[in-house]
Amino acid sequence: MWKNKKLVATAGLIVLLSGCGEETLEKDEPVLETTEVEAAEPEKAEEEVAQDEAEEKEKAEAEEQAKAETEAKEKAAVEEKAKAEAEQQKKAEDQVKVEAEEKAKAEELAKAEAEEAARKEAENAGSASQQQAARMAEEYLSYTAFSKSGLIDQLEFEGFSNADATFASEKIDVNWSEQAVKAAENYIAYTAFSRKGLIEQLEFEGYSNDNATYAVDEITVDWSEQAILAAENYIEYTSFSRSGLIEQLEFEGHSKADATNAVDVIGL
Repeated sequence: MWKNKKLVATAGLIVLLSGCGEETLEKDEPVLETTEVEAAEPEKAEEEVAQDEAEEKEKAEAEEQAKAETEAKEKAAVEEKAKAEAEQQKKAEDQVKVEAEEKAKAEELAKAEAEEAARKEAENAGSASQQQAARMAEEYLSYTAFSKSGLIDQLEFEGFSNADATFASEKIDVNWSEQAVKAAENYIAYTAFSRKGLIEQLEFEGYSNDNATYAVDEITVDWSEQAILAAENYIEYTSFSRSGLIEQLEFEGHSKADATNAVDVIGL
């Protein structure tokens, strides 16, 4: 056996030495000393460890970043939810405020309307004398026609004050145009009128020109016959020449044609 062997590798030469002798081997291929090979293996291991550590560190950093991003998203979601809830609460509070204001306005309006209704009711009720005047006004209108001013005059003639008579004429339910029609029919029933003369008579009774004109146009009347009746009435109580009677009829508002026809009909 060899004792205390030492292997030395050189380029192209391997020498085996021992305590007992030497043996030299030649080899064509170059070789590396085993000490260099043995030194390379630890370096490789260190690189792998460093790489593993770098990968582990990168992985840890990635996980940390992912965790941070998740926490940031969760925080943003919580904040967004809180913001939405705050906005919803504010909206609800605003709605309650608006409804409260509308309710207050409605109550105020209802109160004002109630007060106004009470005031009008008190005004419409009137005093005892005003109520008496209103009842008498209705009685007059039940059997004859009056204009508003004519009815007030009649109530004052009965002893009521102007205020009570005016109150009565405004409180009762009456259509003054219809009253004018009734008055026009009453006049035509007992005496002759021209259209113009009847309008003037109604205005004299206190009806407005509109009401008087409406009434005369509303009734059915033959104005030519009215001219004949008027001519007969004049001849019955006084004397007229033909031309004088025609002029009188025209003065009363009859047309020249109706006046001339009337004089011809009565034989003047």
